[in-house]
Amino acid sequence: MTAPLLVMGATSGIGALAVEEAASRGLEVRAFARGAGDMTPQDHVTPMGGDARSEADVATALTGAGAVIYCLGIRERPAMMWEEETLFSDTTRVLLSAMQQAGVTRLVAVTGFGAGRSRSAMSRLERFGHNAVLGRVYADKTRQEEMIMASDLDWTIARPVILRNSPKSGRIRVLRDPSEWRNGLVGRADVAAYCVDAVEQGLDLRADVVLAR
Repeated sequence: MTAPLLVMGATSGIGALAVEEAASRGLEVRAFARGAGDMTPQDHVTPMGGDARSEADVATALTGAGAVIYCLGIRERPAMMWEEETLFSDTTRVLLSAMQQAGVTRLVAVTGFGAGRSRSAMSRLERFGHNAVLGRVYADKTRQEEMIMASDLDWTIARPVILRNSPKSGRIRVLRDPSEWRNGLVGRADVAAYCVDAVEQGLDLRADVVLAR
C-alpha cells in the first residue's frame, strides 16, 4: 500500500508492535495515541498525538490514510470488574463515522476471544471466570464488534486468545471456522504481524477470526 497506515493505540501492546512490524516492511505508518509525542523516532513512522474519542483528532489522523489497524486497550485495574466500560464502543463509533467521511474503507480491529460470537466457543468454566473479571470490558467489545459488522467497511475482526510477550514466531493459527475456535496462548508480536498481513494481503475481509498458537 502507498497511502499511510493508521495504527490506533500505537504506544503499547499490539499497537506498538504493529507500528514496528509495518515500519520494518517499509510501510508509512501514522502512530496515533495520547502519548504519541513521547515515542522514540523511527523511520517510516509519524507520531500523531490525539484522543480516539475526539472526532476532530480522528478525522485529522485519517486524512489521506489507506487503512486502519485498531488496537486500543484499557489499563487493567480492579475497578474494571464493576465499572461500566464504554471506551471501545465510543471510539469505534467515532472511527466508523470518520472513516466513512474520509473514504477510508479498510479496518482491522483487534478485540479478544470471548467477545461477540466467540463467547459461545468458551467452556462454561471459562465463561464464568471471564465474566467475573472481564465481563463489563467484553460486553463493550461485543458492542464494538456489532457496530463494525453493521458497517459497510472492508473490516476484519481479529480476536487473539490469551496474550503473552514473546518474540515473533510466525506460527500463529488463524481460526476462521467457528467450530475450531478455542482458547489458548498467542504472542502479541504474532498478532501484530497478522494485522499488518491482513492489511497488505486483504485477508479475511468482512470476517471475524480467532488468533491462536
